[in-house]
Amino acid sequence: MTDKGTKELCLSGIGVTKVFGFGNKKTVAVDNVDFEFYSGDLISIVGESGSGKTTLIKMLLGLTSVTDGEIFYMGKKRDIGTHGKKKDYWRGIQAIFQDPFSSYNIFSKIDTVLLDCINMRGGRRLPKKTKIEMMSEACSFVNLKFDEMTDKYPFELSGGQMQRLMIARIFLLKPKILLADEPTSMIDACSRATILDMLLKLRDEIGMTIIFITHDMGLAYYVSDTVYIMEKGKFVEHGTADEVILNPKAEYTIQLLNDVPKIHDPWEFSRNRRAPDWTEDYVKA
Repeated sequence: MTDKGTKELCLSGIGVTKVFGFGNKKTVAVDNVDFEFYSGDLISIVGESGSGKTTLIKMLLGLTSVTDGEIFYMGKKRDIGTHGKKKDYWRGIQAIFQDPFSSYNIFSKIDTVLLDCINMRGGRRLPKKTKIEMMSEACSFVNLKFDEMTDKYPFELSGGQMQRLMIARIFLLKPKILLADEPTSMIDACSRATILDMLLKLRDEIGMTIIFITHDMGLAYYVSDTVYIMEKGKFVEHGTADEVILNPKAEYTIQLLNDVPKIHDPWEFSRNRRAPDWTEDYVKA
């Protein structure tokens, strides 16, 4: 359980709202949400597609403007009003998105992608040898070989390799906060477990706060200190993973949990629902 009294509040929001469109075409994507994320914690924001999760993440990153409310970073009101201030902010907060193929500039080679991270951390004047050592270490951390990556373009890699390269970027940048928007949804189960382990290892090594965006209740329970449940742009419930997953209070949370397939439960597949009680002895026989 998170001991909030001993941890620093790194990212928080009061009444954060995002509205798209006007008048009859107005859509409230994020509706007056409050949140508190603490340093070193792993937080999951869980909800179905269209619940507002990704829009919230884009606002936290500063990629989408806030219609109403305030976001606070490291205890101070966030100020990203100029390009320079936004770059300073991005040194402390980074993201991994679910689609690795749209996360890279197709005209930038992998060496450039990694060198940009070193430069962003103030290493522009480091000797070339030192930079290569840093890039090699970052690739090694995610089980890639820099010698096999150099002089290639991201599109020459597999989806799993591209996601690992995204984590290598985070290894070099060492941000205070990582926003991970469904980072394992487009890769196979084996690579998914490996990438989750890498992110958790990185969190433990540098004390980074990780905010997972997911629809997977099992993942949220497995990795999270704190869970927020999001429905139609609102947080309907939040608390520790045990409080939210094992003792849900919101009807929407209960619905999400009921939608999780349970291997031990008999099902009537033709109607996609639980089979009647009388079938249990038959299934077990």
